[in-house]
Amino acid sequence: MSASNIVRILGLLAAVIAAFTAYPYAATIIAILGLVGGYYVGAGDRTSFLVLAVALAAVHGAIDGIPGVGMYVGSILGQVSNLVSAGAVTVIVVHIYEELTA
Repeated sequence: MSASNIVRILGLLAAVIAAFTAYPYAATIIAILGLVGGYYVGAGDRTSFLVLAVALAAVHGAIDGIPGVGMYVGSILGQVSNLVSAGAVTVIVVHIYEELTA
């Protein structure tokens, strides 16, 4: 199993746990895992990743109105949105670095 897969799995696990519980430094852990995970996004996948970050940030709360499960799914999507948004920061910084050093 590669380092990128381990970081992604840990990030998703931290996001799901943070959606249901309040543990210390949850936001910090998710942000760090997102920042590290963004480093592993390939050059060909950067545009799709950035679109995913914007889309998740825009719609993660839209499902909250569904009775029973909407609140939980919306909370999970909100935490995943935080994870992906942190990764998007790394993707942007890596892209800028590559443009400046090319």
